[in-house]
Amino acid sequence: MTRIKTTSIVIALASAGLARADDAGTYQEGLGAFNAGNYERAAEIFFGLNEQPSAGEIRLRAQYYLAQSLARKGLWVSSLGYEAAILKAGKSHPLYFEAVQGLVDLQDRLKDQDIIPNLLNNHFSEDWKGLPPAALARIHYLVATIQFRRGNLEQARRLLLEVPSESEMYSKAQYLLGVVAIDPKFPGGSREAEAIAAFGKVLSSPGPGQADLEKTRQLALLGLGRVYYGQRQYAKAVESYERIPRFSPFWNQALFENGFARFQNDDPGGALGSLQALHAPQFAGAFEPESWILKSTIYYFNCLYAEARSSLEEFGRLYLPMADVLRPLLQTQDRNIRDYFRVVSDPGAGIPRPIWLWVRNNERMIGVFQVLEQIDKEKGTISGHSRWRSEKIGAELLAALDENADTLRQIGGQLAKNRLLEAAGNIQGFADQAEIIRFEIAKAEKELAESGIDQKKLLAEQTLHRPAMPGADWNYWNFQGEFWIDEIGYYQYTLKRGCPARIAE
Repeated sequence: MTRIKTTSIVIALASAGLARADDAGTYQEGLGAFNAGNYERAAEIFFGLNEQPSAGEIRLRAQYYLAQSLARKGLWVSSLGYEAAILKAGKSHPLYFEAVQGLVDLQDRLKDQDIIPNLLNNHFSEDWKGLPPAALARIHYLVATIQFRRGNLEQARRLLLEVPSESEMYSKAQYLLGVVAIDPKFPGGSREAEAIAAFGKVLSSPGPGQADLEKTRQLALLGLGRVYYGQRQYAKAVESYERIPRFSPFWNQALFENGFARFQNDDPGGALGSLQALHAPQFAGAFEPESWILKSTIYYFNCLYAEARSSLEEFGRLYLPMADVLRPLLQTQDRNIRDYFRVVSDPGAGIPRPIWLWVRNNERMIGVFQVLEQIDKEKGTISGHSRWRSEKIGAELLAALDENADTLRQIGGQLAKNRLLEAAGNIQGFADQAEIIRFEIAKAEKELAESGIDQKKLLAEQTLHRPAMPGADWNYWNFQGEFWIDEIGYYQYTLKRGCPARIAE
């Protein structure tokens, strides 16, 4: 922030008759403390002026510098309330545009996904075009995220296209643009070419100055794989999924989706290899119920009915008990929404660990936990301040922090409830699919028996060969039931096929 010339400000205010001389003198003292880096003293002075409606424009200016003093002291959530009040006051406030930029800075520090983005969305104005380009680009991106959540896809797209390539938000905006473009609810249908181009820009970004670029690149690879899968370009989908680094936060999702792509690409052994990695002990906390349905489907299409049935049994063993745990939690009609946040906050609350992790790893949920952690930190700082603790400034700041924490717990509770409902719905839906597959297995086995074909003899006559090696520097090791960390992700099954030729046709 530019250093403030206190004398000229005070003279201008006093000569305009906007404030009493003693208020102007106090304001000057606060600016002096602020410029000297004594943010505690500055906050106390500006807080006192903000409590005086008679201080006129000085009170309004003090409100802004109170917010800035708190922010400079690291009390970002405490600062948020005063910046938000200025935003709501509108352009009549003399430091309105500075407060908008202040909120953008706070969002960057807090990584808040809800409170500030919603504030900016609700008060978005074309008048903000005069803001510094970096702040305006972040606003366009943040407001676009809210519009996307609300299903306003065309509005989200328009805002994302406003983020310039020189902005640190450009890659994130391009990724979200790709997601918006392939949304089936997009007016006029999905825009796959636009999505491919947007994801490509993320992947080709030179890097310096881009926010969260490595994470965004991995998400873009997932998005690209999904576009190619939807276009039935399965080989390209496989290539995209396999570019995601091993053990990245998105690797388990990439393994699962790659299983589908490889299966559709007539590579059942590769598909089972991806699922083998996903079902390794290192992914014991992953919530992937559909992976067992896919595994069963692959075996079914190769007429390996015992293996198909075994996969369904493993699905039931792992996931049906999870549904039993969720059922009473979700069927309680009068449960307070904050209770859902409580149960995903406490690892001892009884939620199955894969679901617990799946709920908590949602980006918005991570943001809620981060801001709540900051609130606890700020409460400790304020409560430990010997002077603030006994004065009105301390009481008001603590009350505002408690109010923000309650709002966040409500947001987190709704997110948690939605995710838990989704998890329960997924398990039930895949359980229904499992029953259909069981029926089809029984039907196929009956038809095979009635045809008089000896499937055991058919399988015995087939020879399993080693899979092809990708290159001369690769080695082949037969899997013997042990998962070695440097082998996970490189599995390749070789399958016998239990389908007689006439059935396969």
